[in-house]
Amino acid sequence: MKTKNSTFILILSTAAMMMSFTVWSVFAPIATEIQRLYQLSALEKSILIAAPILLGSIMRIPMGILTDRYGGRRLYTLTMLFLALPLIGAGFAASYSMLLLAAFFIGMAGTTFAISIAYVSRWFPAEKQGLVLGIVGMGNLGSAAANFLIPIIFTFYGLGWVFWSLALSIGIMAVLFWFGTQDEKQPNEVKRLKDSLSVLKFQETWILSLFYFLTFGGFVTFSMYLPTLLVDLFTMTAVKAGMVTAGFVVAATFVRPVGGYLSDRFGARKVLTVVFCGVFLFGLCISFTLDSFASFSVICMMAALVLGVGNGAVFKMVPEVSPENIGSVTGIVGAFGGVGGFFPPILIGFTKDITGDYFLSFALLALLSLVCLLLHQIMNSRTNAHVRTVNHS
Repeated sequence: MKTKNSTFILILSTAAMMMSFTVWSVFAPIATEIQRLYQLSALEKSILIAAPILLGSIMRIPMGILTDRYGGRRLYTLTMLFLALPLIGAGFAASYSMLLLAAFFIGMAGTTFAISIAYVSRWFPAEKQGLVLGIVGMGNLGSAAANFLIPIIFTFYGLGWVFWSLALSIGIMAVLFWFGTQDEKQPNEVKRLKDSLSVLKFQETWILSLFYFLTFGGFVTFSMYLPTLLVDLFTMTAVKAGMVTAGFVVAATFVRPVGGYLSDRFGARKVLTVVFCGVFLFGLCISFTLDSFASFSVICMMAALVLGVGNGAVFKMVPEVSPENIGSVTGIVGAFGGVGGFFPPILIGFTKDITGDYFLSFALLALLSLVCLLLHQIMNSRTNAHVRTVNHS
């Protein structure tokens, strides 16, 4: 494979994922405004924010499998073209139920993560996988773009044009991607579904899924719900809250390749130990700083950096599970990460309605990170014991 082709494919895949993630994040920056328009409860607003995450998470599994079978270029393009349909529909929605239905199908934008990882990974050698897949993950910048641009479009042009402008943009991106990339080399034998799902028998698949549930789920939850938190806690405008959230997303995204690079150099297991300790500490700190914007924003930014490094470290390990089924492993691990971003917004809305504050939500984040840390240490101990046994024998 030519390096030039590989580099260009990496750039276009990252750009396409960025555009898709802008679509995937469309509701979060203006959720409070939509709540006022439709007179929604906190729980109803949370469900609207979380709806795209649900389909975008679950469908990562079949989309990863289909990428292994039919190739990423074709599937990537078709997915982006499909997204124009629910976006146009959302622009014409006249009720909360219609908007919620459109939001559900807009969730297909989240599946581009599994497609992109599986597609790009085939163009680069194993020793560069951590850095390269970290760069692809920078497509998460689409969430930052959404938090910055969506409130501005809403303010000047209204809710309808928020969705119609994205429909036009994703359509243009699909055309550019199709004509700017090429098909990867496909295996001689078409994979059977049984072969693709064989990765479920590997313990590593489930462990990485839990880790990504925390790291990427935490990133998605912050990027989707942080605008609401800033408006509710500190009475910010939607535009200002979107700008602050964009900073969080940019930090978490740009540090992701750093997590991949550090994993290439020092090992993903060591990096993840630091990540889980950091998330535990920052989760607890956030719980006690909900009345101070300065403290809250600084700790959230630190959490962003740690979560971003964690995302890069986890996906350094994904191709190692089953090199011939990268799409399948990516789909499963990515699905759990997406689900990790689906339930927390609903839980946040529920606990806010019940308790009147957000303390419990961040305390639970700290607890989950502690569970991951303990499991990680147990698995490392078993791995080291196995290595010592093999060496002695």
